[in-house]
Amino acid sequence: NVALVTDYRFRGVSFSDEDLAIQGGIDLSHESGFYIGTWASSLEEGAGPFGHTELDVYGGWAGDLAEGVSVDIGLLYYAYPNSTPGVDTEYFEPYASIGTALGPVEATFGVAYAWDQDSLGGDNTYIYGDLGTAVPDTPVSVTAHLGYSDGSLDYGSGGYLDWSVGADVSLDILTLGVAYIDTDLPSVAGQDSAVVFTLGASF
Repeated sequence: NVALVTDYRFRGVSFSDEDLAIQGGIDLSHESGFYIGTWASSLEEGAGPFGHTELDVYGGWAGDLAEGVSVDIGLLYYAYPNSTPGVDTEYFEPYASIGTALGPVEATFGVAYAWDQDSLGGDNTYIYGDLGTAVPDTPVSVTAHLGYSDGSLDYGSGGYLDWSVGADVSLDILTLGVAYIDTDLPSVAGQDSAVVFTLGASF
């Protein structure tokens, strides 16, 4: 998959200094439910010690826990190959989610926990809920997201919320998307609200 986004927002906060970002990834899955994958995004070079590239590597298992109930459990590794020499920026984050259908709406609840690592200076917990549904007889789907981060990755806020609402149009392998994204962090550059457009393709 590849995508061009007008702003790379991670848990509501811009990682591309509110500029365009190029993203892409590869996923490999087995019929048993086990999978591995990698995903990368360009970053705004000069905005901190992370350099101009984020590279994520992950693996886990996804499948049905019971009829109508799915789970996804895995481990994600965040890497920054061009980070400032001598600065530890990489870290691991296990994650788990459970999903089910509420009538025509797909609902997911998840949690990600990064334990105390050298690059973090403490642990961090992120919990979230997602809702999504397709508009009947159209290529349009709509989504809503609410998340809460608490710990070393909450920008010194003592815990903050992020939320978004969006819509996607799928046209064969192409997806066009738009989302409104915001947080309750102080409204400064990169933490203020944004409307983000996405052009993506999956093969």
